Amino acid sequence: MIKVLIVDDDDDVLNLLETWLTKEKYDVKRASSGLEALNLVGIYAPDLVITDLYMEGMDGMALLTELHNDNPLLPVIMLSGQAQIPDAIKAMHLGTSAFLTKPINQNEFLETVSKVSPNLSDKSSFNEFAKSIVFESKAMSDIVEMASLVADNDVSVFITGSTGSGKEVIAKSIHAASSRRDRRFIAINCGAIPEQLLESELFGHEKGAFTGANVRHEGLFQAANGGTIFLDEVGDMPLALQVKLLRVLQDFEVRPVGSTKTYPIDVRLISATHKNLEEAVEKGEFREDLYYRLKVIPLDIPNLAERQEDIPVLAEHFLSDFSKKHHQTKKKFSPDAMRYLVSMPWPGNVRQLINVIDLCATLAKNKNIPFSLVKNAVHDDPVQLQTLKEAKHEFERGYLLSVLRITHGHVANAAKMAGRNRTEFYKLLNQYGIEPAKFRDKNIIEKEVN
Repeated sequence: MIKVLIVDDDDDVLNLLETWLTKEKYDVKRASSGLEALNLVGIYAPDLVITDLYMEGMDGMALLTELHNDNPLLPVIMLSGQAQIPDAIKAMHLGTSAFLTKPINQNEFLETVSKVSPNLSDKSSFNEFAKSIVFESKAMSDIVEMASLVADNDVSVFITGSTGSGKEVIAKSIHAASSRRDRRFIAINCGAIPEQLLESELFGHEKGAFTGANVRHEGLFQAANGGTIFLDEVGDMPLALQVKLLRVLQDFEVRPVGSTKTYPIDVRLISATHKNLEEAVEKGEFREDLYYRLKVIPLDIPNLAERQEDIPVLAEHFLSDFSKKHHQTKKKFSPDAMRYLVSMPWPGNVRQLINVIDLCATLAKNKNIPFSLVKNAVHDDPVQLQTLKEAKHEFERGYLLSVLRITHGHVANAAKMAGRNRTEFYKLLNQYGIEPAKFRDKNIIEKEVN
């Protein structure tokens, strides 16, 4: 029998909900305050909590936060007779499974409870979610199960793991399994964009906000409205921008650079980092309040070497991908070659494994990939630091893409922002094979022509 804890400071509401739930064969306990509910949780261990939003003392939001500090996956349904739309959005982002307004409709209420309750034991969502991720290990199974349980929910997810471990793969899978799947998934690497551009990229800017801002630019938070935004390497975000991000997550609205207006947003936030943010908080390099706002549901992806069972199935998967992409017969690793792959430390994780497999599949002269080829591909020193030229190339290309997005492909404005003349700027664009026309908004072009 599913155990439900109902929390409200109105006895009439408690009596009504208890009657409805008991008739449907739920095991019900009741509490008249948030503090009483917290005391009962440890004793009763409910499968589901239903709480009012506005209560004396600890309100529903505070109760929700406390509950999820101990059990991030505990389903919570929020009720309110006074709430505005921003309250509902905030509650959903903090991890509520549903938000209902009073007066409560009996059928709607029971349908919502029924919809939330089966997820407690139903494995179908896990099986469906797992189709998009290749794994065999218990460690990844636990990660995938947690991700599948929170996917169809607006709660913020915080993914940690070394570079190349697959953080964005998990983020995309969460989005694809959510109710936002038909809206945009927008990813941005916070460490790859200079601070002065990152604010405009995230929050947008008004025309004339700074040199080169000749058109209004919609930031990524507004562009992702209704969908999901993935902030990769959020640990590299400058402190000044951390303050602004925190305000966005608290108020669910953005104010573009140079604007006095704010715009409401409804986005699901997933963030990731390879850094230890607890240490960064202690050193004063990352805001503690933002850290806890991001880390509602933490997912820590283990290094590939810590889940060796995944290596054979990943290797087979990437070989299949390679053969389909290049229209070749699928190749396979010899037993000793596979054993060697499994034994390697893989400091570059899955990303490094992909590179090695692609190289082996390219160089193999027949269907079988021998041990000697794999060993040469790995070089026994598999991860190479980028050369200065490679790092410079990666930074410059990312920078050029950013200024073109911000200026909507207007080369003169982009060149001015970059501190280059138009001739030099065009040479850089040609060098990196970037076409500014792809960044232009047809509506803006028409306005400029007219």
